[in-house]
Amino acid sequence: MVVVDPLLAGRLADVDARIDDAARRAGRDPGDVTRIVVTKFHPVSLIEELAVLGVRDVGENRQQELSGKVAELHSMREPPLRWHFIGQAQANKARAIRAAASVVHSIDRERIADAFDAAGQADGVDAAPLLDVLIQVNLTDDPARGGVRPDELEALATHVRGCRTLALRGVMAVAPLGEEPAAAFARLAGYSERLRTVAPDADWISAGMTADFPAAISYGATHLRIGSAITGPRPARD
Repeated sequence: MVVVDPLLAGRLADVDARIDDAARRAGRDPGDVTRIVVTKFHPVSLIEELAVLGVRDVGENRQQELSGKVAELHSMREPPLRWHFIGQAQANKARAIRAAASVVHSIDRERIADAFDAAGQADGVDAAPLLDVLIQVNLTDDPARGGVRPDELEALATHVRGCRTLALRGVMAVAPLGEEPAAAFARLAGYSERLRTVAPDADWISAGMTADFPAAISYGATHLRIGSAITGPRPARD
């Protein structure tokens, strides 16, 4: 029997109330916003508690941790979790990520898209379900940061649309440090519009974390990636 920490339940309820409030203030239906709980470095036991509390969308940003947690929770009797890979993907880990995740938020190069597509075709193009993917956009001027340059967005989107085992769902970004999140999310909303000239149904916007998710909601975010506001501080690593 899973015993739920009341502090965890309280934090989750508080965040959900803030999401509802931000959505309504933006004139949006709170039901159109998906809350992804980021569980980096937290134990599987915390995810089991979250599942009891009704959480179904969980995010991880390291392949090894994602794969390990998915394997450990494989026999959980709760309704199946939807796993989101939100970290920077490496081509040589695409098959392992694809085996564990339902959604990948960080496609930023043709090579990465091709690696995930090839992983989907490894057992035959019709053997695996389509993998939902988002294109990560770099909102900074630093080429070392993850994400495609905005001027290359449409070209990458066209390439992803040609990958037979990928389903392009939208865009993802992280608000840069030192900038008002609202300004960054306003730009991302514009990039989402541009993406839809290539893929009209790719209307997901993955944006907003613990510190800035209300601003992301006001600019159309459909998927929020929230960690410590729900999970509490990350445990120290050995």
